[in-house]
Amino acid sequence: MKLHEMKPVEGARKERNRVGRGMASGNGKTSGRGHKGQKARSGGGVRLGFEGGQLPLFRRLPKRGFTNINRKDYAIVNLDQLNRFEDGTEITPASLIETGVVSNEKSGIKVLGNGELSKKLTVKAHKFSASAKEAIEGKGGTTEVI
Repeated sequence: MKLHEMKPVEGARKERNRVGRGMASGNGKTSGRGHKGQKARSGGGVRLGFEGGQLPLFRRLPKRGFTNINRKDYAIVNLDQLNRFEDGTEITPASLIETGVVSNEKSGIKVLGNGELSKKLTVKAHKFSASAKEAIEGKGGTTEVI
């Protein structure tokens, strides 16, 4: 079979229904919108969440929480991602961005203890989890908070 001989499977493609094209089509005159009323008009219909004048759900429910304007969002680095570096390397946020481990430093780098570390490294980051710090120092490496 050649590319120009290929056809879609029977029933895979459906022709769109053209409304308002005569009574014989079954969707002529009112075009399937019924007679009069808000939903029959051009641009008609109610806004999202409108319940016919009843107090809408989003107004019946209480407001909760707030957005902390001082929140810090850290770029996460796991231990297994540090294995790509050579033994004895000093790892800095700049070197992590350069090698593509993280794409954006955000508010800082946080090293988490997920995975196994197999090399002795000097890691400089903004935060360390307790398990990450323990694993790095357990392999003879050092951790330094920037």
